Amino acid sequence: MLKDPSLDGRFGEFGGRFVPETLVPACQELEAAFRDAWADPAFREELDDLLRDYAGRPSILTECHNLGKQLGIRLLLKREDLNHTGSHKINSVLGQVLLAKRMGKKRIVAETGAGQHGVASATAAALLGLSCKVYMGEIDVQRQALNVFRMKLLGAEVVPAVSGSRTLKDAVNEAMRDWVATVEDTYYAIGSVMGPHPYPWMVRTFQSVIGQEASEQCHSLLDGKDPDVVVAAVGGGSNAIGIFSGFVDTKARLIGVEPAGGAAVGKGMPGVVHGMRSYLMQDEHGQVEEAQSISAGLDYPGVGPEHSYLASIGRAEYPCVNDAEVISAFQVMSRSEGIIPALECAHPMAWIIREAPKMQGQTILMNLSGRGDKDVAQMMEILDGQV
Repeated sequence: MLKDPSLDGRFGEFGGRFVPETLVPACQELEAAFRDAWADPAFREELDDLLRDYAGRPSILTECHNLGKQLGIRLLLKREDLNHTGSHKINSVLGQVLLAKRMGKKRIVAETGAGQHGVASATAAALLGLSCKVYMGEIDVQRQALNVFRMKLLGAEVVPAVSGSRTLKDAVNEAMRDWVATVEDTYYAIGSVMGPHPYPWMVRTFQSVIGQEASEQCHSLLDGKDPDVVVAAVGGGSNAIGIFSGFVDTKARLIGVEPAGGAAVGKGMPGVVHGMRSYLMQDEHGQVEEAQSISAGLDYPGVGPEHSYLASIGRAEYPCVNDAEVISAFQVMSRSEGIIPALECAHPMAWIIREAPKMQGQTILMNLSGRGDKDVAQMMEILDGQV
């Protein structure tokens, strides 16, 4: 299992709590509330019931016989795309909104890139009776129109972030500003393993259900063995840390695939962004560089601090793929297995396709963290009748 952070919220040199003085008590209150809730069997039971009866857990493990044979590997998918709302985000959001209600908060704010976290936040808020405001980069509002409508249909207010690159980074900025101003009655539901302590640890704890299930499922399917390689997409990194949590103590290679235009681990340097110290894309003056990715959910210049730590000690690898490889993998997976992946998930698939000649005969487990419905309109424009 992954280790808990230090008392000051650090994974090695990464993590911490770099926030305005006005937010320090809110972070401390949140940490105390989370520790209390996680130690409470009643809270755990209520969350487990929701994950089972509402979100649809456990998610299944699917073997890709066609593509596996084509690539010369055994390819397994952890099907987070089959969860209610269509991604892994619901795992953490149900936990966070339950916690918010336990803390007496009346309102949820959230950021979103591809919209999946926003949809999950709006869903959980509707279910549990809290109001919800979601900040989303103006560019992402345009390219993820379906998810914007879903959020509004669920009763959430969607606010475009019009500053900076008008993508995920700027949506986080706006959500944090809102939280600072309304902290008395507002809970900030962060979408990934990022932000100030305790968020990276707390979100990882909620997402670790993925790795726990996947480990048990692989042992059942593989006669007690672990996969050779575990692969997932990395933007902020919650789906990846979720599945890594079940295999970090094994001999499996852990691969977090970043977009070439947003490779915080591969191309970044340690720095501070959004309340945490982590690898960050920045120039020689320490200014945050804009990330670029075909996938709205990976369009982020930083990465969760626990991923930075795993990279620094050599336990996980963080290669990148380019947009052309992603577009190809999106089509290959759709046609080979009848599964349309989210563009985020086409990143690890692109890496698997590229690296398969070096992994002949090995068993590869990939976290399919979201379905591709949200990306079909965007891909129609990109492919322009080529399908």
